[in-house]
Amino acid sequence: MQAFEVMGTVDEKGQLVLDQSLEIGQKSRVKVIVLVTQEDESESDPDDTPVEEIKASLRRALKEMKSGQRIPLEKMWEGIDAE
Repeated sequence: MQAFEVMGTVDEKGQLVLDQSLEIGQKSRVKVIVLVTQEDESESDPDDTPVEEIKASLRRALKEMKSGQRIPLEKMWEGIDAE
């Protein structure tokens, strides 16, 4: 069994409409598990970090690097005992 994770909507007729094709290549039986988004939840993937948050983090990191507050990459692992 192969697994796919895609978003979709349930239309007014109760039919599931996927946002993208599964591109399986042949007619296949499928097992469907439906997770319904609550009104107070975002419709995007909860693991996705918002673009503005990423940009702010990159700006902060660049500012810290320019002011010498960052550890050089070659020194990051000093003192860490890795097995």
